[in-house]
Amino acid sequence: MRYPVAIHKDEDSCYGVSVPDIPGCFSAGETYDEALNNVEEAISSHLEILAEDGEIAPQATTIEQWQHTPDYKGAVWALVQINISAFLGKTEKATITLPKLLMTRIDEFVKSGKAKNRSAFLTDSAIKALELQKLK
Repeated sequence: MRYPVAIHKDEDSCYGVSVPDIPGCFSAGETYDEALNNVEEAISSHLEILAEDGEIAPQATTIEQWQHTPDYKGAVWALVQINISAFLGKTEKATITLPKLLMTRIDEFVKSGKAKNRSAFLTDSAIKALELQKLK
C-alpha cells in the first residue's frame, strides 16, 4: 500500500513527517531522506500495534485528498510503500467458489499488473470492503 506523507521543514532545519491516513503516526529526520526512512519505520511500528489490537491497516488514500487541508499547508508530499501483509497474520488456505465471469475479470485484472495474483486481489478487495464497512 502506498501511504501519502506530508513533509514540513521545521525552523530548526529538521524535517517533520506526518501520515494523514494513520492518525497519530508521525516522524522526523535531519535530512529529507532520513525523514522518509524514519516515517517508513514509524508506519510499520504503528501498523504492528494496530495488528496486535486486532485492527486492519487503514486504507491508503491519495495525496489529493489531503493536500488542501489547512494542517498540511506548505507540505511537500511523498508516497511511502508499505507491504501490509506482515500485519495481517499468518496465511490460511481457503477454497472458494466464484462465478466464472467474476473469476475471468479477476484474472484479467491480475494479468494487467494491477494485482500480484488472485489471492492478493481478494485480500486487497476484502480490506477495502471492511474499511468501507467501518465508515458506515
